[in-house]
Amino acid sequence: MAWRSQTEANYDRASELKAFDDTKTGVKGLVDSGITQVPRIFITPRNDSDKNLKPSDSQLKFPIIDLENIDEDPIRHKKVVDEVRDASGTWGFFQVINHGIPGSVLEEMLDGVRKFYEQDPEERKKWYTRDRKRSVVYNSNFDLYSAPAANWRDTFFCKMAPHPPSPEELPAVCRDIMFEYTKQVLKLGTSLFKLLSEALGLDANHLGDMKCADGLALLCHYYPFCPQPELTMGASQHADSDFLTVLLNDNVTGLQVLYQNQWFDVPSVPGSLVVNVGDLLQLISNDRLISSEHRVLANNVRSRVSVACFFRSDIDKSDELYGPIQELLSEDNPPKYRATTMKEYVNYYNAKGLDGTSALLHFRV
Repeated sequence: MAWRSQTEANYDRASELKAFDDTKTGVKGLVDSGITQVPRIFITPRNDSDKNLKPSDSQLKFPIIDLENIDEDPIRHKKVVDEVRDASGTWGFFQVINHGIPGSVLEEMLDGVRKFYEQDPEERKKWYTRDRKRSVVYNSNFDLYSAPAANWRDTFFCKMAPHPPSPEELPAVCRDIMFEYTKQVLKLGTSLFKLLSEALGLDANHLGDMKCADGLALLCHYYPFCPQPELTMGASQHADSDFLTVLLNDNVTGLQVLYQNQWFDVPSVPGSLVVNVGDLLQLISNDRLISSEHRVLANNVRSRVSVACFFRSDIDKSDELYGPIQELLSEDNPPKYRATTMKEYVNYYNAKGLDGTSALLHFRV
């Protein structure tokens, strides 16, 4: 029997959350069942969407950075470093074009994610779990039981570096492209961390030597068609818990960045990738680089797919302490954060959930 929301008279949020979770088919399962109203557990408090105006300055452009020939042309290289510094210190976001990953690989990755979610529900159920120690964790809302409202989104998550899973541990419909896409993004990540190191005035290898790019987690999101998109969110307002995120979107818009206290749509640029600073990069840069709040709107046009690659150190085996980089500090610029490990930060972030507050506040001195 299809899962249905309880009526107002006997509403029990905890039971409703469990009933939804127990279906093991996520939001996609609700839509497939023919649901026409958003269940109460997904209804977002209005204060989460108050800041819904775009900037009025028509000259304001979302940063797009062209990476072509940056290793061959010193003048272009310096220009790109300046652009990365400006975008990362203001928006906390930028798009990259001519990044070196073939368009065919991008399309195949998006297609693989869509195939995973659109395969037979019984096959998809086999992967559904809340055990974060599994090689692949597929569920709806990592913070389902702690967030103020559930998001209209399903996700499967996999740690792809430094210790990739064996092929048989990954879903057959997308395993090959998961390995190929990861290989390509790791290469791009090396270049991005060099640019960011130089943008901070450090040696090009500084962030790489700090092992910021040693680990990579792949988060594959599916935002189903929503019958009442004005009542819920694809992803609530949040910042990312990593050093850097590289995001692949399909051509369905919905991602918004909070900039100058107003929401701004991230434009759809064919073949581009969206890059954003994570909390831990803001922490080690002592606020020189900004981990911006962002969100995803639900829509009633069609489903949306995205793939987020989270760069971070090896969360399971590294006990590396990350605090503000010494070379960036001075008497006039003392450390603003205490040191933390990757594991401590991510565990705190996950336990807190997407509640509209920044996890960085917990680590401020």
